[in-house]
Amino acid sequence: MQQAIDIDSLPRLERPTTVAILRSKWYAEIVDGLYAKCVAVLEAKGVDRIDSHTLPGSFEFPYAANEIVRAGRPPEAIICLGVVLKGDTYHFEMIVDECVRGLGEVSRAARVPIINEVLPVTDIAQAQSRAADDAYNKGIEAAAAAIEVIHWRRMALR
Repeated sequence: MQQAIDIDSLPRLERPTTVAILRSKWYAEIVDGLYAKCVAVLEAKGVDRIDSHTLPGSFEFPYAANEIVRAGRPPEAIICLGVVLKGDTYHFEMIVDECVRGLGEVSRAARVPIINEVLPVTDIAQAQSRAADDAYNKGIEAAAAAIEVIHWRRMALR
């Protein structure tokens, strides 16, 4: 069951706040729909710096996230947006499993929350419905999760 996020109830973040977004080139139109909603929510809630990075695919996300956090001052959160479509081979499972495992590993090691909105789907219509121009767009959920975890960390770890 889909559930819309109440954007108005999200905390407003004090500036400066930096979030990095990793985007996959695969299924660019769908990823662009996720990205647009994600950025709109982040900006509406006070994120003043969004560093966007487009990568060949979702498999490269753990590597890129690791490089971002090691390059200097890491962002307060990283959001990953992509689509992996199941085909006739095990390629789907390998990509999704390694992406999720790798992102979790980087997040824990670097102590930077990584929000994973890589959509593992069995047909393209599933991805399109999750990136539609409506209140159920998963880009909104990704932004909300990032905002909430940044806010929590700032309050809990003062």
